[in-house]
Amino acid sequence: MDSARTATASRTPLRALATEAVHAGRDDLARQGLHAPPIDLSTTYPSYDSRGEAARIDAFAATGAEPDGPPVYGRLGNPTVARFETALARLEKTESAVAFASGMAALTAVLLVRASLGLRHVVAVRPLYGCSDHLLTAGLLGTEVTWTDPAGVADALRPDTGLVLVESPANPTLAEIDLRALAHSCGSVPLLADNTFATPVLQRPAEQGARLVLHSATKYLGGHGDVMAGVVACDEEFAGHLRQVRFATGGVLHPLAGYLLLRGLATLPVRVRAASANAAELVHRLAADPRVTRVHYPRIGGAMVAFEVDGDPHGVIERVRLITPAVSLGSVDTLIQHPASISHRIVDAEDRRGAGVSDRLLRLSVGLEDVEDLWTDLDQALERPVRAAERF
Repeated sequence: MDSARTATASRTPLRALATEAVHAGRDDLARQGLHAPPIDLSTTYPSYDSRGEAARIDAFAATGAEPDGPPVYGRLGNPTVARFETALARLEKTESAVAFASGMAALTAVLLVRASLGLRHVVAVRPLYGCSDHLLTAGLLGTEVTWTDPAGVADALRPDTGLVLVESPANPTLAEIDLRALAHSCGSVPLLADNTFATPVLQRPAEQGARLVLHSATKYLGGHGDVMAGVVACDEEFAGHLRQVRFATGGVLHPLAGYLLLRGLATLPVRVRAASANAAELVHRLAADPRVTRVHYPRIGGAMVAFEVDGDPHGVIERVRLITPAVSLGSVDTLIQHPASISHRIVDAEDRRGAGVSDRLLRLSVGLEDVEDLWTDLDQALERPVRAAERF
């Protein structure tokens, strides 16, 4: 964290999550005579002090710390994106955060940081998001993965283990993990917790021992289905390494995306709580419906629901009218998808089913519509049960 950010952080009083969501990353605006955060679209920045510029670039190359003074180049950092990073770090209660062009770019950067130290082995717990699973299983970055359950993490660690990776609640089964206990099992190996589904509104993994907190910011942090991004909240030491990887590989976040994400954070607590209330009511109704064989919903709540149907899941996808059949999640509108066909299709079928992703499972990202309208649409989309007399 540079000196300006450190000074700002030291002067910031302890504030409630809802207050931080509105004000974090914007604390200096009023003093500048501004209300809305400015969008800096510059790719490069003028400097008449080439010696000083060289010294700042050397300092960044050594530690990855953000340069003091004006920006240098868009691939190294951007003021609008930095506002979002500051805000997300405050919400997750970490020292820093580093934003990327997508959630997968963020995860890739973490793996590259550890691999650069010769720590290419990853211990992971299924289920994970399908592309995260594939990235590890395929060894595309030269990594090796050991899959295990939470109880087996400690025994799976090796001298070259660089990372333990989990999602809680998990995608798409919403299985939960005791992050505090798991962090203890990791010892000195960093625990990365994907917090995309829960968001800092429902849990803060860093407070439970996770060193790294990953978000596909495309989802709830943006919240409106119009921005793609990823972010890692972490300590400043790890953030420096991530910035160096981002600079070298180019997975930078566009300033407009940074602006939209900062705006999205302002309503994050309101959106998550309202959508969670809708989800809890739908869970109650789905659990009582004979056309549904099982409902998955995490103890911490949230706006994600998964359920298994007695009939054809593809028919449900075909029949929804208000709910949008689409991949992704966390938007203000409700989305439904069939994981075995889309988000987790890339995972081996046996591994997918072994992780609890059945072929009849549907994943519902509940939005902000009126819950009665949502239930009306689900009710008509679920396959009508066959009566005994109709079987003959």
